[in-house]
Amino acid sequence: MVIRIPKNVEYIINTINKNGHEAYIVGGCVRDSVMKIAPKDWDITTSAKPEEIKEMFDKTFDTGIQHGTVTVVINKENFEITTYRIDGEYEDNRRPKEVVFTKNLIEDLKRRDFNMNAMAYHPEEGIIDPFDGMNDIENKIVSCVGKPDERFNEDGLRMLRAIRFSAQLGFDIDKETFESIKRNAGLIENISYERIRDEVSKTLVSDNPMKFLYINEVGIMDIIMPEFVDALNTKQCHEYHCYDVGMHTIHAVDSIEKDFILRWTMLFHDLGKVKTLKIKNGITHFYDHSIKSVEIADSIMKRFRFDNKSINKIKKFVKYHEERPELTEYGIRVLASKVGKDDFENFIKVQKADGMAKSDMKKEEVMFYEIEVKNIFEKIVREGHCIDRKQLAINGKDLQTLGVKQGKEIGKLLELLFEEVLKYPEINKTEILKGKVKEMLND
Repeated sequence: MVIRIPKNVEYIINTINKNGHEAYIVGGCVRDSVMKIAPKDWDITTSAKPEEIKEMFDKTFDTGIQHGTVTVVINKENFEITTYRIDGEYEDNRRPKEVVFTKNLIEDLKRRDFNMNAMAYHPEEGIIDPFDGMNDIENKIVSCVGKPDERFNEDGLRMLRAIRFSAQLGFDIDKETFESIKRNAGLIENISYERIRDEVSKTLVSDNPMKFLYINEVGIMDIIMPEFVDALNTKQCHEYHCYDVGMHTIHAVDSIEKDFILRWTMLFHDLGKVKTLKIKNGITHFYDHSIKSVEIADSIMKRFRFDNKSINKIKKFVKYHEERPELTEYGIRVLASKVGKDDFENFIKVQKADGMAKSDMKKEEVMFYEIEVKNIFEKIVREGHCIDRKQLAINGKDLQTLGVKQGKEIGKLLELLFEEVLKYPEINKTEILKGKVKEMLND
């Protein structure tokens, strides 16, 4: 097999070779090239030591020099070059305490996680595949290099990486590897939540988000997100639902586009049902579950170290996901004012995904409602209706000129005016609103 290597990568390999050392592209870029997927990164492994690499190229900087990695800059592009190495003892189930450089490529490949990631390639030699990674790719299997227990004890994050690759590539996980993850699930406690979040996110925002359920099957979910385990154990006895809360949730994730904010929103949107379950005449009810869902989502996102911008947007979508006003311009203006003009189209997708993960009897109604909401919202935007306080034709300074003292009174008056404009968009004119203020002040 011939792999097309970018010219800058080819230049690096040739330069290293001319200086008497071996060099290969390695890992994910080889795997992706074999699968006809455009690689995002081109990593290079070499027999040359870091200081030798730094002598060969004009512009370099240390990336992980203690582990043998140097970044080389060619035509403003960065390329990581790592010396063949043998890892020492792993004390924290994440990184080796020390590494020993070697001249043996196979020894370097032997320390990698999965067979499909333990392949190297050179333009003249072709693919170097000592662990049958090509066979795993052909059979669509994720399996560990050597003994799975050893690989996972070296780096506990590899357990979630196996599930993530399964989701991204549409592969199954080798039985021995899967059973090893079950045995070693507790190792995930040694991994930072930032790294856990990144792997879970990649699983959710993949073509196969249902593989997220593997995290529960192997026992890791009990450790990192027990709230979802509770959802899987919460039944929904209602004609509108055909799944328990957890399965409804993951089907809702699968029903929305591959976007970080939207998929995490769907994962969180109904978790509050666990805390609000009421049963009446054999039918389950979950009154005000959105409020509880927001609390749970906030707790999980803080645990997973989400950034504040994502936290606020996801919580907003979760909070209002159950609000379905009458199909009137006023009803949609009020809802859009809560969600925000710029986020409203994505919010409609959230409501649609929620509905599409219910029983078939709801789907036609969901489709109709979503189309109508979208049409009404587009008309509102087209006609320039005020649905954001920033669109109000009067501001605090205007109120001061009318004799309103600076302070809470200005905020109260602006809020009353905004509510009026939501009802009657045609009055959003400065002079009309000033007249309204004068009436309020006289009262």
